[in-house]
Amino acid sequence: MTLIKRLSFLLCYVLPILVVVAEAVGGISYLIVPITVFIVLPVLDLILGRDESNPSENHFLKLQNDTYFRYLTEIWAYVQLIFVIWSVYRISFFPHTTSEFILFGLAVGIVTGGVGITVGHELGHKNTKYEQFLAKMIYMTVCYMHFYIEHNRGHHTNVSTPSDPASSKKNQSFYQFYPQTVFGAFQSAWVLEKKRLSKLGLGVFHYRNEMIWYMVITILFLTTMVVLGSLGSGKGFRLEILVFLLFQSFVAFSLLELTNYIEHYGLKRNQNAQGKFEKVLPIHSWNQNYFVSNALLFQLQRHSDHHANAGRRYQTLRHFEEAPQLPYGYEVMILIALIPPLWFSMMNPILESWEKKTAIGSIIFD
Repeated sequence: MTLIKRLSFLLCYVLPILVVVAEAVGGISYLIVPITVFIVLPVLDLILGRDESNPSENHFLKLQNDTYFRYLTEIWAYVQLIFVIWSVYRISFFPHTTSEFILFGLAVGIVTGGVGITVGHELGHKNTKYEQFLAKMIYMTVCYMHFYIEHNRGHHTNVSTPSDPASSKKNQSFYQFYPQTVFGAFQSAWVLEKKRLSKLGLGVFHYRNEMIWYMVITILFLTTMVVLGSLGSGKGFRLEILVFLLFQSFVAFSLLELTNYIEHYGLKRNQNAQGKFEKVLPIHSWNQNYFVSNALLFQLQRHSDHHANAGRRYQTLRHFEEAPQLPYGYEVMILIALIPPLWFSMMNPILESWEKKTAIGSIIFD
């Protein structure tokens, strides 16, 4: 891997710095964050182009075990926790107009969701207890801890099937998909925990139910932030602290669900005569390889290889030219998904062309 590509994964750390600067300036300066993510970075994508390089077999293990890449994600978990605590401090001690409050929450949510949940997703797939703990800590800050259960044990099993709440269907708008994935994922996590506990001979309302613990931990986190922020300010109970934390969480997990929407839109796994679905293949995820977008999102856009090999670390994920390709990076596709007629007019022809292509002949992946 080139030095430029290694250093490119530091890009995400620029965003919280921009929020800190915007908070110091105030006014509409918070817009620097969405402008950077949804305008500046896509422009840089077009300028710098795509990165279709794959790690060679000879260097795969060395790259997979390179601690530099793991430290980048582990450090982010602590940066996010400190960042959210700092944002509560700013809300508690410094006056904000209504517009500043909203824009500040939007900027924080873009960071904690766009980058934070992406990092949590990466850490949550690893087999070390420490990385899994850090993933859960990130999800705690955005009130979405159940994602750890549903994504790993539900989505990766049921992806691109009717049983997966996080897989969007053809002609399903994001606004139709949103309640399906938000409420469906929460319900799925409960069902998965119930099945796990049942195999242990335990009831669902048992202290070993992780869903119960995740809800308790999230409530304790929110309560602690509100109490400390209220006591520190000396102005009594500060409801706005809770509102701020919930608002930035809403922005964060909404970005996650927008990403889920575009990652598997309209793609289906085939069933055999017995009703069993084929194994998950690279053709069951949309991909994109713009250099800057992949640097910001820790190569999340190489989603096919992630689903085929969930244990791979982000730096070793491969590009599959044969997999279905999105026309733009996630940042642009997220904005397009918010306008259903535009989304359908762009994506349905691409999806239908892909369906015809896969119907003509089989595609073989290593």
